[in-house]
Amino acid sequence: MKTILITGASSGIGKAAAIKFAANGWNVIATMRSPEKETELSLLQNVLIAKLDVQDIDSIKQAIQSGIDKFGTIDTVLNNAGYMVIGAFELATDEQIHNQFDINVFGVMNVTRAILPHFRNNQSGTVINVTSTGGRITFPTCSLYHATKFAIEGFSESLAYELLAQGIKVKIVEPGSTATNFVAAASLATNPAITAYDDFIKQALETYVKVDTMQSEVGVIAEVIYTAATDDSDQLRYMAGKDTEKYFELRQTGTDQEYVDHMRESFIPGVLDARK
Repeated sequence: MKTILITGASSGIGKAAAIKFAANGWNVIATMRSPEKETELSLLQNVLIAKLDVQDIDSIKQAIQSGIDKFGTIDTVLNNAGYMVIGAFELATDEQIHNQFDINVFGVMNVTRAILPHFRNNQSGTVINVTSTGGRITFPTCSLYHATKFAIEGFSESLAYELLAQGIKVKIVEPGSTATNFVAAASLATNPAITAYDDFIKQALETYVKVDTMQSEVGVIAEVIYTAATDDSDQLRYMAGKDTEKYFELRQTGTDQEYVDHMRESFIPGVLDARK
C-alpha cells in the first residue's frame, strides 16, 4: 500500500482527496491545523489524522514522522493548504501580505523541504503542488493571491528539474473555480481611509459572479490529483476544471495583449470606458 500526506485536509479539495485516496487503498496522512475537530476522515480505514500548520516547521516534521512511524514510508505529498486575500493590493495590511506568502509559498516550501530527505533516501517520491487557474491566469482584485500561485508554478517547474536525478517527481495540479468555501473564507483587504477602489472592486466582483458558471465539484479535482499521483508519467501540469481549460486556451490562441484586452473588457469594462 502506498501512502500520501495531504495538507489542508480538513475541508474542500484536501478532504475530497483524502477520501479518494483512502477509497483506492492508499494509506492517508490527513493533516490540518485543528485535528481535534475532524469527525469524518477519522472514521476511514488507513487514515491518520495529524496536526500540521504549514507555518510551523516543528508541526510539519512531527506529522511526517508520525506518518512514517505508522505506515513505514511516505510515497507522495500533496501540498494543498492555501489561503486567499481578495481586494486591491494597496488596501492589504502587512499582516495579510505576509500571511498570503507564508501560507501559499513558504508553507509549500516548508513541507517540501521537510519531506525531501525521506524521498532522497528512498530515491523515489512525488510532490504534488496544488496551484490554481490563478497560477497562470489573473483576475482583478486577486493580485496577492496570483503572486503566490505564480511563484509556486515557477518553483515547482524548476524543482522538477532539480529532483529528476533523485528519482523524485514534481507535479502541478491547477484547479479552476471549485464548489468549496475557499472564497467565502478569504481575507478581504480593506482600508476605510482609501475609497478610490470602491467602484472598481464592486464592478470586478459583480462581473466575476456572473461569469463564474463553470464551477467544478471537489470530487472532480480529487480525481485529477489521483491521476497525477498514479499515472506513472513525467507529466508536469494537470488542468482541473472546464474554466481552467477555457482560460488557458484563450491565453494561447492570440497575442498576449489581445488576451489582456479581452480580460479588461470582460471584467472591468466601465474602467476602460471612463478613460476614453
